[in-house]
Amino acid sequence: MTIFSKIIAGEISSYKIAENEKFYAFLDIFPSALGHTLVVPKIEIDKLFDLPADYLDGILTFSQPIAKAIQKAFAYDRVNMITIGFEVPHAHIHLLPMNSMSDMNALSKKIKITAEELKEVQEKIIANF
Repeated sequence: MTIFSKIIAGEISSYKIAENEKFYAFLDIFPSALGHTLVVPKIEIDKLFDLPADYLDGILTFSQPIAKAIQKAFAYDRVNMITIGFEVPHAHIHLLPMNSMSDMNALSKKIKITAEELKEVQEKIIANF
């Protein structure tokens, strides 16, 4: 069982942003920017493009209102979707807030954030749905 499956099952706490029958979205606790969110399918499949078609279609639809809420909550120019998938063998996408092309290097630069600040970010995003 991956760490993401444990988060989805509630065995590990998270800063949940949204959830439905197929997906779970939560804040990255080592964010590159305020609002950096992970979107994870509830089925445990390693590679994004190995997901069933309905999950591939659904991940974008599920992520859209989350990305818009992040952008609104923190006044970013845009929220981009990035897939990497090497750290955890469970398909997922990063919703990464950005203001410029230089923010593309953001995944290698993590910001320090406290549990209290993560809770504030969570509440601010949810309030902007």
